[in-house]
Amino acid sequence: MNISTNPSQNPLFQRIEQSRRSKRKVRDTNITLAHGSGGKAMHDLIEDIFVNTFDNRILSQLEDQATFNLATLMQQGDRLAFTTDSYVVDPLFFPGGDIGKLAVNGTVNDLAVSGAKPLYLSCSVILEEGFAVETLRHVATSMKLAADKAGVEIVTGDTKVVHRGAVDKLFINTAGIGVIRKGVNISAHNIKAGDVVIINGELGNHGAAILIARGELALETDIESDCQPLNDLVETILDVCPDVRAMRDATRGGLATVLNEFAISSNVGIRLDEQSIHVREEVKGVCELLGLDPLYLANEGKLVVVLPRENAEIVLSAMKSHSAGKNACIVGEAVSSPSGIVFLKTVFGAERIVDMLVGEQLPRIC
Repeated sequence: MNISTNPSQNPLFQRIEQSRRSKRKVRDTNITLAHGSGGKAMHDLIEDIFVNTFDNRILSQLEDQATFNLATLMQQGDRLAFTTDSYVVDPLFFPGGDIGKLAVNGTVNDLAVSGAKPLYLSCSVILEEGFAVETLRHVATSMKLAADKAGVEIVTGDTKVVHRGAVDKLFINTAGIGVIRKGVNISAHNIKAGDVVIINGELGNHGAAILIARGELALETDIESDCQPLNDLVETILDVCPDVRAMRDATRGGLATVLNEFAISSNVGIRLDEQSIHVREEVKGVCELLGLDPLYLANEGKLVVVLPRENAEIVLSAMKSHSAGKNACIVGEAVSSPSGIVFLKTVFGAERIVDMLVGEQLPRIC
């Protein structure tokens, strides 16, 4: 593990590590098959690394499920949102984040773009025999920090250990539930001609950061992943404009794939303006070197919002007041025809079709 890209330099990380050091039960330096056997070794691993780190009342009950009071949930909204995702990113640690931070923020953001307030997450890990216990501690602590920042709790989970070589080090699955506030109806089917498309900042930073972190290119840059929770930014948007048509985080497949999904679902066309789309020069350089298109690069902290044009200025102002949206801008609009098509007005004034991603630009990006 590259120490420059792990979370241990964070003072909050160090505080959590210090507070749980006296509670450690696992003395092994590496994961063994016994840690997935269901016996004492597994019990000690779960209590030491996960229960003591995530540290909340629901998880500490050590039941096979988390239970919630429905009346309390209904006070926050009238519908539940439920999502799940798996994380297999390589490398586990990269500039701006790691697999644990990614797993929490990815699930939080999938809930948030439905208009839900994320509340509870699960965490299931699949470990390779021989995986370093100390690295697992780093990942768990990173998840705790990300969960605290997003205002969610990790309340249930599972641990499996497989033979060496049957999985690549560590895979994580997180599921999450949240409550959708009343009066909010966000869907890719809602978009109408005349609506505007807004994103909250630069594209492609996550994809470029992962690519460079793999060490396959002799490049030195300061590009960091944009991995961050978006739920507070979404709350800020909905406070000033409950009538958001559609919203999605642009992860695998990037902005281009999200907008193609929107265009097909709502039977509209979407016109993008290349001059309005922000991409760092270093990311452009990586793309030019490898023949990639930043419109398809993965992001882990970028929000695509479609809303009525009359609400655009108030939403932009609200987004720019938030740290996660300070570089928000209008990048395009929905049009009546050609329907189901995304096209880009280039800096030279020509137009080209932006298809949905075919194949995989970068495998194991999240």
